[in-house]
Amino acid sequence: MLRSNHSLASILCLAIGASAAFAQAPRVSPPDIAGNVIDGNRVTIYYSRPFTKDPKTGAKRTIWGGLVPYGKVWRVGANEATLLVIQQPIKLGDQTLPGGAYTLFMQPEEDGKAQLIVSKQIGQWGTQYDQGQDLFRVPMTKEALATPLDQFAIAVQKNPSGGGVIKLMWESTQYGVNFTVVK
Repeated sequence: MLRSNHSLASILCLAIGASAAFAQAPRVSPPDIAGNVIDGNRVTIYYSRPFTKDPKTGAKRTIWGGLVPYGKVWRVGANEATLLVIQQPIKLGDQTLPGGAYTLFMQPEEDGKAQLIVSKQIGQWGTQYDQGQDLFRVPMTKEALATPLDQFAIAVQKNPSGGGVIKLMWESTQYGVNFTVVK
């Protein structure tokens, strides 16, 4: 009798483990974190990384001007809204952003210009954009990537000339915006 109770317990444990594994199936666009400590200020971005290939068909998608439309606000990633968390104030362009949490969006244009949009709205799904929640928009610079990326990526890096830079990279294109820590 003791033996069958152990067998039943083992089966129950396996069933519970399997149901938990199915409930946590991997996302089509996996989550990631980009971050760095810049001049004593931890800058962290939580986002999801969509692929160039369509998750349903496997066909290669046109990213800039296609999946990421020109002239419209883009969610900067996939799934939940992309979250920027900073410990201390930073200056993006001519705008000062206090320490805290914010959502990032962007608006690329066909002529190569782009704006990073900083929103005070947080905790929403990435497609839920409310322009009334914008704090400000700052211009981004566009550059070609030496090696194309099949999956969207964000980087927070030290800028050799001081401060830091936030980079949004996908396909053969990179958009960036410099920032400095406000002391």
